[in-house]
Amino acid sequence: MLPVRPLRGPAPHEVLWQPADGGRILHILKNPTYAGAYVYGRRRQDPSRGNPATGRCGTAAVPLPEWPVCLQDAHPGYIGWEEFMANQQQLSDNLHRYGSGRPGRPRQGRALLQGIAVCGRCGRRMSLAYSGPGGNYPVYRCAADKERTGTPRCQEVRGLPVDAEVERLVLMALAPDKVALAVAALGELDAEVRLLERQWSLRLERARYETERARRQYDAVEPENRLVARSLERIWETKLRVQEDIEQEHERWRAAQPPVSVSPQDRTLLLALGEDLPRVWHAATTTAVDRKRILRLLVQEVVLDQKRQPGQIYLRIIWQTGASSEHWLRRRVRAYDDHADLAQLEGRIRDLNGAGKIDAEIAAVLNAEGFLSTRGTAFDHGLVHLLRKRWRIPTVKINGTAENPQRWPDGSYSVQGVATALGITPQTVFKWLRAGQLVGRQCAKGMPWQIMLGENQLVELHASVRRITPSRRKAS
Repeated sequence: MLPVRPLRGPAPHEVLWQPADGGRILHILKNPTYAGAYVYGRRRQDPSRGNPATGRCGTAAVPLPEWPVCLQDAHPGYIGWEEFMANQQQLSDNLHRYGSGRPGRPRQGRALLQGIAVCGRCGRRMSLAYSGPGGNYPVYRCAADKERTGTPRCQEVRGLPVDAEVERLVLMALAPDKVALAVAALGELDAEVRLLERQWSLRLERARYETERARRQYDAVEPENRLVARSLERIWETKLRVQEDIEQEHERWRAAQPPVSVSPQDRTLLLALGEDLPRVWHAATTTAVDRKRILRLLVQEVVLDQKRQPGQIYLRIIWQTGASSEHWLRRRVRAYDDHADLAQLEGRIRDLNGAGKIDAEIAAVLNAEGFLSTRGTAFDHGLVHLLRKRWRIPTVKINGTAENPQRWPDGSYSVQGVATALGITPQTVFKWLRAGQLVGRQCAKGMPWQIMLGENQLVELHASVRRITPSRRKAS
């Protein structure tokens, strides 16, 4: 409950207690009075927000750094000024404004890069949508051009493979061995900072000695020697300015140095973090919001571009330390025109076909060499056959490039051999093979048929052909 004093109606106005709402809570969090500060100029007049009906001029909020008057600790406050500023920063970060580069607070959706995905083509923040029957498939979209000018979307990236790759890279970056290397690197940086601090100390000590020496010389001069005194005074002032400049440079250098010292206790905690983080990340009690918060402690933003190379997604991870790393992720495509390794795949199939490999053997070699189809699956002889037809690659037959013989070396018949033996067309032989009247086999799709045909079956088929052969006599 919060106290409210009505301002309408006859006085005196009694204080009423009403349930808290979002507006009242937000007013309290943004009011510097609760932090013990007196301010003036939080809002200024803005003619563009005026009301023509009443003629009154509107107002607009002034950013906190531009307040004309801001007196901290003017009276006792409920919270300190540092906590008030932290609250303002948190409220600002909670806003979901992709155009202004604000990631917003982590939400319940499964998209890991919500709010931190950046388009690699135009540099703008990417929005988020969910697709699929149950709305469980996140999609990162750069739709600013479509919303503003009606032009097509800049790009659209499927989220699940990207999230899985980023998750793998983050956990790999915090593996125990990587954490140990980072801790060792921090130790080396700490030693370098200590060495530089020692050099600064010697430089300051030298400057203070020179200043003190000039002061002693000025104090030792006789008042009657005014020319000497003025000269020594100028030297003393010069030494003082040099000392002040060195002290200011030292302070700026110290402010620019990140904290790199690691205590033994922190070292132990960091090493334990590398072992515990994967377990915490995959725990059933860890929610999507928790994973996003962990990720944002390590990653500032992720740049995505799936149009830079066919069949691949370009990822550039910008870490919170300011460092960045570039990665490529293979993506599923609809057609082989967008295949990531199209030229290498076609060349390899042609080479294997030229070496006399049949489709099944080619598929086995491609799978062993790590080639994947457009859907990310392994190859089989049927898929190799379709690709050969697409690229007009001839079939490798069991008899090489020669014509099919009437009978194969194992005694089986070819399609032409059965057609000749029975006096029928090859189309009829294919029809009987489909109907099961003839039994044959192919080493692979597109290879010649090897039809097993015994003497008794040959006689029966001859009789059947004679019965169904129409009379060739002319009609009388």
